[in-house]
Amino acid sequence: MLIESNYWLTTLKPAIFPETPLPAKVDVAVIGAGFSGLSAALTLAKAGLSVAVLEAETIGWGASSRNGGMVLTGMKLGLETLIQRYGKERARRMFALSLASIATVEEIVRDENIDCAFSRCGHLEMAWKPSHFDSYARAAEIMERELGHSVRMIPRAEQHAEIGSDLYHGGLVDEVSAGLNPAQFVMGLGQAAAKAGAQLHEKTRVLQIESLGAEFVVHTARGLVRAGKVFVGTSGYTGRATPSVQKRIIPIGSYIIATAPLSGELAREVSPRNRMIFDSKNYLYYFRLTPDNRMLFGGRAAFLPETPSSVRDSAPILRQGMLQVYPQLKDVPVEYVWGGSLDFASDLMPHAGVLDGYHHAIGYAGHGVAFATQLGQLVAEKMLGRDVENPLDGLLFPKIPLYNGTPWFLPLAGAYYKLLDLIT
Repeated sequence: MLIESNYWLTTLKPAIFPETPLPAKVDVAVIGAGFSGLSAALTLAKAGLSVAVLEAETIGWGASSRNGGMVLTGMKLGLETLIQRYGKERARRMFALSLASIATVEEIVRDENIDCAFSRCGHLEMAWKPSHFDSYARAAEIMERELGHSVRMIPRAEQHAEIGSDLYHGGLVDEVSAGLNPAQFVMGLGQAAAKAGAQLHEKTRVLQIESLGAEFVVHTARGLVRAGKVFVGTSGYTGRATPSVQKRIIPIGSYIIATAPLSGELAREVSPRNRMIFDSKNYLYYFRLTPDNRMLFGGRAAFLPETPSSVRDSAPILRQGMLQVYPQLKDVPVEYVWGGSLDFASDLMPHAGVLDGYHHAIGYAGHGVAFATQLGQLVAEKMLGRDVENPLDGLLFPKIPLYNGTPWFLPLAGAYYKLLDLIT
């Protein structure tokens, strides 16, 4: 039986954050209870500040619990592009930040005792075309030469040691990446932030942020909160309460199915080393085994943000994609389908800084598990007046022409990227 619901949520133990009155005033109001907001709240509360986390839905409701649970090295843009755009030194620092972000997640999991199946299992990138494998080889050489970071090339003739599929043309393994259960991780972050003293307010949608010079008045559906500072971590669910951020972020739908649990033999066949796997298409597939050996298979079944109908329609599309990669799963039923909205800036870069007086961390483009946790922490440390190393600080955050927050152009973008996958 197919359930139109997020599989990860079925793995959560009941965790209730009791509803409490909104505080009249706090040092920091955090908007959004996902990875970014909760990481920031944890850091700020541990430093002794009063913090109110204002969440429109429930803890981790957005992309933080709806993703594939891949904790990856690198960024959406490849190293060659980063070097061309920002120069070698800054690109080195950006890549180093991606490595540090995985260590940050690992440290939080350990220190806060979060049971989320964190594992340094490595990731596997698969080449959709032979030319893509050549690009991987160039990237591997640059990473070794410029960064001292080693990855391993997997020729097509040897790829069955990593993946039980003949679809691809070789791949690349990075052993540093990790996997986890994202719903368990974000819930653990919330519990850790609350334990540190942050007040978590679910079902408290922010409607407007009013600047009054030395402080902000945050208007919510449950009343007003005065705050000395504001942090925005709303990612693909950014709304009209923060228009300067909304006009710079495009929400793009990403959809996932999860099968019934595979037998141990079949699980070992499809993913012998239990990697986090994705391919080189623009309209990419990403997939992995869950801790209970389900095949979790995701992709851009539609570019538009999720709706009940787009989630429903994505199930057969993704199953067809899964069988393209793994024909041997034809008799395995799909049991779950769900979707979420990722946050993309027009330059495909994450951004952390200040707009209209409030701080933000946003724009992860599918690398949010690690980067959102890291940037939430770094921006919080900057709010505390600490000297932090952040190569994204001061990065130009471009507005998107003719865009007011409604992504009318996404069907055209989806068609364009599908065409690129055919011709490049």
